Amino acid sequence: MRERSPCSHFAFQRTSIYDDGMKQLTHFGTVALTVAGLLVVIVCGGNTAESQDQPKPTPVKLTAADLEKLRWIEGTWRGTGDADKPFFERYRFENATTLASDSFDNEKLEKVTDTTRFELKDGEFGGGSEGSRWVATAIDENSISFAPFVKARNFFVWRRDSKDSWTAILSWPARGDKPAGEKTYKMERIK
Repeated sequence: MRERSPCSHFAFQRTSIYDDGMKQLTHFGTVALTVAGLLVVIVCGGNTAESQDQPKPTPVKLTAADLEKLRWIEGTWRGTGDADKPFFERYRFENATTLASDSFDNEKLEKVTDTTRFELKDGEFGGGSEGSRWVATAIDENSISFAPFVKARNFFVWRRDSKDSWTAILSWPARGDKPAGEKTYKMERIK
């Protein structure tokens, strides 16, 4: 579910030369910095253009009371489906406005390998990691839908099937020569 922008690790630092006897070097440095700046715009601009192909989603305005509809997702789950092997996650409300999703190495659930938090702030419920962010666009008693908001492309839905199972559906739009896609994961309660 995570995507990284090639721009997130690109740092650019300018140094100035104040020595009057080094004017040519300063001019060369300015030209080099301008070229480097253009490269940043080209590399990052491509990423920005992708996000412009997709309009910004409209987050649904929620309250803590609305998040009560999502309490069915609390528990520890075994995921299967479009994955090489089963995976294990725990969903828990840390408080009335924060849902934490812990990932584990294996079924022993001894070590949390990652935690993603979805938080309600200013009426928007969203979360992510590593600079990516998704926001809720719809919620009811049996599902919640998320859309990409920052440095992300895929959409996802968590849909309750029964008291002890739910389905996660991830989808993403076509991009360049890559077609649109979808992956489905079945989550079964283990605790």
